[in-house]
Amino acid sequence: MKMVLIGILVVSLLLLLYIAVSRRLGFAWLTRFGLHVVLAALGIYVVNFSGLMTEVYIPLNPVTISTVLVLGLPGVGLLLGLKLTMI
Repeated sequence: MKMVLIGILVVSLLLLLYIAVSRRLGFAWLTRFGLHVVLAALGIYVVNFSGLMTEVYIPLNPVTISTVLVLGLPGVGLLLGLKLTMI
C-alpha cells in the first residue's frame, strides 16, 4: 500500500512538472503564492494580538494558514467562529 501511494505521488509530481514546463508558467505564481501566505499569517496575527477579543487565540499552523489562504478574509471569520463555538 505504501508503494502505491509513493507511486501516485511520483506520477503527480511528474505531471505537475510537465504542466509547469509546457505552459512556461515561470516563477510569478510562486511570488503571488508567497505573498498570499504572508498575508494570511498576518491576518491571523492581527486577530491574535489586536486585543479586541482577548479570549480568542488562533494558532499559526499550516491548517489555519491554508484555511485563510483559500478562503481569504472570510476564512479568518470562519476560524474565529469555530473558536468561539468550541470554547
